[in-house]
Amino acid sequence: MTSSQWKPEDHIPKKITDLLKKENSDPNNYNCITAFYHTVSLLKEQKRTGWLDMKVPDPESIGDHMYRMSLIAMSLNKDRFQKDGKSPDLARCTEIALVHDIAESLVGDIVPNDPQVGKPEKHEREYSTVKYLASIIEPYNPAFAKELVDLWLDYEYQRTFEGTIVKDIDKYELMLQTFEYERLHNVHLDEFYSCQVVIKNPEMKKLAERLMQERTTFWASKK
Repeated sequence: MTSSQWKPEDHIPKKITDLLKKENSDPNNYNCITAFYHTVSLLKEQKRTGWLDMKVPDPESIGDHMYRMSLIAMSLNKDRFQKDGKSPDLARCTEIALVHDIAESLVGDIVPNDPQVGKPEKHEREYSTVKYLASIIEPYNPAFAKELVDLWLDYEYQRTFEGTIVKDIDKYELMLQTFEYERLHNVHLDEFYSCQVVIKNPEMKKLAERLMQERTTFWASKK
């Protein structure tokens, strides 16, 4: 199914779309924002595809991943990140982390090597979903509707310093989770660490390197 055929509104549960019907509208637009809250709750229900493919027992949800990314963004030392003599806005990083995968509530977690959906198609589906979610929010809070799209674009195109940091956090959080599953299930998941090479910010590189040292020590202790 191409982007011209794929529509986010076709993938939203009926119990949510019922809130958006004209006959159920209310003057304060509470149904609109409630429909948005119900939609993002789908992120808590969907398991991350990579772990399912690897048969990891009881894997994390998309929402789990986004939650820890947000905490990582909040906890970083901004003084260790510098670009053109300026520190990043970590509050902005946290906001980007909170919405960067929000489209997956309806699109699902499409992995890079998905044989059915290529990268351009994935982008189109996700972008159309973010705009659709913004249209749901807009009657209640037009300012946040616009902000949602802007935050997502900051991440998708890494068009801001904060966007590049969150992109690195995304990879680093994956590495953290991979190591945790390795320890928990005593299994090597080497392929998931390939993302380390695309981490750009020096401080995030150091965090990733420290994690890999911890992993090396762990597996050495098992010999």
